Amino acid sequence: MADGDFPVLIEEVSIQKRVEQLAEEISRDYQGSDLHVLGVLRGAYQFTRDLSTKMGLPHTVDYISVASYGQETTSSGTLQLRMDMSKPIEGKHVLLVDDIVDTGITLNWLLDYLKSRRPQSIRTCCFLDKPSRRQVEVPTDYVGFPIEDVFVIGYGLDYQEKYRDLPFISRVSPEEVLI
Repeated sequence: MADGDFPVLIEEVSIQKRVEQLAEEISRDYQGSDLHVLGVLRGAYQFTRDLSTKMGLPHTVDYISVASYGQETTSSGTLQLRMDMSKPIEGKHVLLVDDIVDTGITLNWLLDYLKSRRPQSIRTCCFLDKPSRRQVEVPTDYVGFPIEDVFVIGYGLDYQEKYRDLPFISRVSPEEVLI
């Protein structure tokens, strides 16, 4: 399947409109706060960037990287910290920005890890949410789009490190992206 042939599940214009709405809501909620935005690499890099540029308040941005998928299409459930954040978060309001909440295992692990760094508060902002796959209940304070249990690529989400650059979200089967 050629890169341009993927069926669109969420169009680029819908993504940008929703990101703008989330940025406005977050800006209202954190007005006057010392906000630190923490993006989860690599899947949330595009969402974090777009969200950050549309927020109407001063804030800092950093990244953290964990891995649970490897080369597979489902999470292994085993997490590995690949890159820690570079700035301290103690006493700050932290907004953890992730690409997708699936089983909840990764987000739960990250929240526990970040709480040990003593921030003033932690909230989550997830681009996509698959509530039907939840194994661990986790807070999803801000959600871009709830989706059904399908495999998706685009807007930062990948299959074997490819297709992150698609400006939309596509529903695909792993067999389609192998061609």
